[in-house]
Amino acid sequence: MEALNKYGIGTFDVVVVNLYPFYDKVTSMGGIAFDDGIENIDIGGPAMIRAAAKNHKDVLVVVDSQDYPALLEFLDGSQDDQQFRRKLAWKAFEHVASYDSAVSEWLWKQTVGDKFPPSLTVPLSLKSSLRYGENPHQKAAFYVDKSLSEVNAGGIATAIQHHGKEMSYNNYLDADAAWNCVSEFRNPTCVVVKHTNPCGVASRDDILEAYRLAVKADPVSAFGGIVAFNIEVDEALAKEIREFRSPTDGETRMFYEIVVAPKYTEKGLEILRGKSKTLRILEAKKNEKGKLSLRQVGGGWLAQDSDDLTPEDIQFNVVSEKKPQDNELCDAEFAWLCVKHVKSNAIVIAKDNRMLGMGSGQPNRLESLRIALRKAGDEVKGAALASDAFFPFAWKDAVEEACESGIGVIAEPGGSIRDGDAVDCCNKYGVSLLLTNVRHFKH
Repeated sequence: MEALNKYGIGTFDVVVVNLYPFYDKVTSMGGIAFDDGIENIDIGGPAMIRAAAKNHKDVLVVVDSQDYPALLEFLDGSQDDQQFRRKLAWKAFEHVASYDSAVSEWLWKQTVGDKFPPSLTVPLSLKSSLRYGENPHQKAAFYVDKSLSEVNAGGIATAIQHHGKEMSYNNYLDADAAWNCVSEFRNPTCVVVKHTNPCGVASRDDILEAYRLAVKADPVSAFGGIVAFNIEVDEALAKEIREFRSPTDGETRMFYEIVVAPKYTEKGLEILRGKSKTLRILEAKKNEKGKLSLRQVGGGWLAQDSDDLTPEDIQFNVVSEKKPQDNELCDAEFAWLCVKHVKSNAIVIAKDNRMLGMGSGQPNRLESLRIALRKAGDEVKGAALASDAFFPFAWKDAVEEACESGIGVIAEPGGSIRDGDAVDCCNKYGVSLLLTNVRHFKH
């Protein structure tokens, strides 16, 4: 300060910095050369921002053009607001931290490439405040993951909402489950989800028929659920969604919280908007494979590869005397893809590319089986059954009950010390047994 006074040099009142566009450069189409990426790492900018933010009592630091109007208003005023200065300082440090996390993520992938670095920073950006969380007494908000790996990688977080009430905490969870499930099917498919579990799934060349069959699987659960499609919603499909009556009574018009699809025709959107003022209409992009899956536990996070395996990636090994017919194998593969998205312990019964019944979330596999059988009803005869994990017991347990009910083929991972009992049981009843050596636990 003595030197400044001696030479008549004034102090800085405002520091405004726009950093090199590193994030945009490294996520641009076609990628960027390593040397170009290094060149776009700003060094002096973050240093000035941090210095000004630390000295925020005397220096206003601005890193966001949206703060310019507030800054001008502050400068025109006559009073000094320390809270305003602190807010700008917080934003400055947060901005630099996010910038550094992008550089760190990019450099780690360029240097090592391992998915699990010794230290991990996940930059989150507030998208919206939510009315409440899982329950009304819980406050909540929704954040978008700004990691480089999530740029143009699809998912519900970046979905476009064309209509309806604002999304809730539970809406995001259910929509994510429905979209992740329907996106894995190759043929035109409809998935209906309730409380993150697919309660109805059907694939058909005629998407209208697929929709009807998906609802029919469990119309009681489907009411108030989420309906998702993996193809465009056009005028005909939109009319069917708007007018379709519940199979339970043939009169009640089906009600949904959300419709999710990859795209809509203009007429399709217009018709769906007319169904309800509250119906949320989402347009989403398919999730890319190979993402890092994060889940919070008390005091820490679990990280794992996303479960991207589909029936095309695994072998269905026949271990029974009876070999499945081609249509039975197709049914088993369809059931297997469905059960992957059902909460453990999970059982799915399917036939002719449609879910007939499912049992989910039970502490024991036998109860999940009984729920699925009850929902499937008389259609269980000759159907396929998929289990997300092995059967610990066979005789007088889940495998035998499935065989006695008329199931034609069973697909399960295997790996139990009693796999031999499962084979013997299926042989006794003339049922095909397929072992996949792949488990699909979902908690």
